Amino acid sequence: MIAEALLYAATWPLTGKRHRKFVRYSVNLWSRAGRCARDWAEHEEMSRNAIRSAAADLRQKRTAVVLGSGLLRDVPIEELARAFDTVVLVDLVHLASVRLSAKAHRNIRLIERDLSGYDALAAGVEPEPLGFLRTVPYLDFVVSANLLSQIGRGVKRRYEAEAAGMPADTVERLISAHLAGLSGLACRHCLVTDIGYAIIDRNGKTHEQADLLHGVPPPPAKATWTWPVAPLGEESRDYRIEHKVIAAW
Repeated sequence: MIAEALLYAATWPLTGKRHRKFVRYSVNLWSRAGRCARDWAEHEEMSRNAIRSAAADLRQKRTAVVLGSGLLRDVPIEELARAFDTVVLVDLVHLASVRLSAKAHRNIRLIERDLSGYDALAAGVEPEPLGFLRTVPYLDFVVSANLLSQIGRGVKRRYEAEAAGMPADTVERLISAHLAGLSGLACRHCLVTDIGYAIIDRNGKTHEQADLLHGVPPPPAKATWTWPVAPLGEESRDYRIEHKVIAAW
């Protein structure tokens, strides 16, 4: 708890006021990632491998943007920083630990940004949450790193809390807008996302399953794997939670 409190305290003043409410979530994720490091290792390596494969044969490597850079555990950041002239990390919150790691590379830039598109939709504007990428000079590569389902979860919570005036299909529209933004890019892109989850008891029986993309079809996968998000003992001694992950580029 001391480490979490220190990380929270260090991150809070470095985070814009609008996004400070998300610092706790990022610290909690950092804490869980540490506890589950062994169980998450394969997922993180598979994610990094997908990004490596997607970027491997690029003729030009000027600017790379990582959407949902998070803890950087699932992103081969050292290799991206060596290969590209500039690497831009985009997320709601950049923990102080991530900022410290980024400082080791002069070509890494950090941007705080809400990538959901919710505010635009609430204002009656057709959401283009990735439209800002059109202003990034010399853009050759974009990664959406285990972000899309998190957008869906965040949008669903916000919609349920303040649904007045929002379209009934808000969650689906904003997930679709993210996928459309990626597919509309003129450069190479790589999508890594969990698409579904299952709650499984210690006897292997599945008690609940759900589609994390709310019926929106993802692009064809080039790789798939299972991510043990909550192994036995993390949330319960009686069940584990597994997510299905895909990578596409």
